Amino acid sequence: MKKKILAALLCVAMSATMLTGCGGGNNGGEAKTDTNQDAAGDTAEDDANADAPAADDATTGDDANADAPAEDDSNVSEGESAGGGSLTVWCWDPKFNIYAMEEAAKVYQAENPDFNLDVIETLWDDIQTKLTTAATSGDFSTLPDIFLMQDNAFQKNVISYPDAFMDLTDSGIDFSQFAEAKTAYSVVDGKNYGVPFDNGAVVACYRTDVLEEAGLTIDDFTDVTWEQYIENGKKVLEKTNKPLLSCQAGESDVIMMMMQSCGASLFDEEGNPAMVGNETLTKVMETYKALVDSGVLIEVNDWDQYVATLTNETVAGTINGCWIMASIQSAEDQSGKWGITNMPKLDGVDGATNYSNNGGSSWCVTSNCQNPDLAKDFLAKTFAGSVPFYETILPASAAIATYLPAGDSDVYGEPAEFYGGDAVFKKIVEYAGKTPSNNTGVYYYEARNYIATAMQNVINNGTSIEDEVKAAQEQVEFTMQ
Repeated sequence: MKKKILAALLCVAMSATMLTGCGGGNNGGEAKTDTNQDAAGDTAEDDANADAPAADDATTGDDANADAPAEDDSNVSEGESAGGGSLTVWCWDPKFNIYAMEEAAKVYQAENPDFNLDVIETLWDDIQTKLTTAATSGDFSTLPDIFLMQDNAFQKNVISYPDAFMDLTDSGIDFSQFAEAKTAYSVVDGKNYGVPFDNGAVVACYRTDVLEEAGLTIDDFTDVTWEQYIENGKKVLEKTNKPLLSCQAGESDVIMMMMQSCGASLFDEEGNPAMVGNETLTKVMETYKALVDSGVLIEVNDWDQYVATLTNETVAGTINGCWIMASIQSAEDQSGKWGITNMPKLDGVDGATNYSNNGGSSWCVTSNCQNPDLAKDFLAKTFAGSVPFYETILPASAAIATYLPAGDSDVYGEPAEFYGGDAVFKKIVEYAGKTPSNNTGVYYYEARNYIATAMQNVINNGTSIEDEVKAAQEQVEFTMQ
């Protein structure tokens, strides 16, 4: 009975919260949460509401104070022990990131009852703006002790504003205990600047009942190449009239997932554009075009239409970061009809794997941190050192760890009824550990947008991949100038 209840909680929590954890979040401006309680006490947010849907877009904080400096309660003397004192944190999403941080405070307070954590709800876009403003003015006193940063923006910000961040390489945190590809997002010049948090490991999700109609099973899509995927997809299309895959036209997520699955990048190690003559990129774009031409992949206009293709049974599957499972599970009538496995790998490309990443975030310590030893110790003993912590937050928030030891937990091994009783959380942690790393650099977003446009020109206008890639690289080079 206990396992059935936990499995049900996992399903409810994932559908309510996983999606918001992957990106910048849509929750309100700033709202302070004070976890100044003893280890057994309640947080400001009622635990009974832990499984409620994420807050709406309304601003929960005082707009007049949106740009005010973070409140500083951490005037800790130099001689004070690492466990005492206070930290201020910025992050978004009350039911995902904020909830996880509050639970981390409880774990730490069990051994350090004098510890206090002030969490200020701050949208990712606002964090980026405040960071840029602080760095531009040279006044970092407005920054908190710790804040959450989207992985794909991490290297760009550290490279652009190096004086804003604290080097965590020798902090006592064992970064080898995290998925290598996840950790790489927050590494610059061989130094660690971030503590990995939520998981963006790519999963391939399929309607197993639809596959069965076509005489196939999920095993036919496990450890396959993209060529095999397309051939299987044609069988599904012929038998069921359902494409296997959908995505937004003009977006580059599928392309970037393919690239990272090979450990490939749009830039070289020095951060220079490396698109022209990039054989992996050419193969990726050829494969994407083959998917569209075969009818196995359909493109839609926006995110809502993309999610609708999954919930209204337009397509037989999807490939995305594991957070997409929350959207899939919003169709409760489809419980038991879905399964997950790894993604296809590119044919004929050295280093190609069946694993990639899309989305996620990590914690950083700012140069304004009033008690660096406390911040490092807190992160080391919670997000970077406590399996029980990850076991606690999984049922209520579906925060799937990239902390590898958590994958061996009994909680992660619980079956998920929505996915045919498969232990999907354990599987996802394993995928994260096998994902190749790639360098993003400062102009990652600009480059991927130009490549997305290039791909659409190839599909819609019949232009050559070579010409479009050349034009995309020229645009990136112009932007960099």
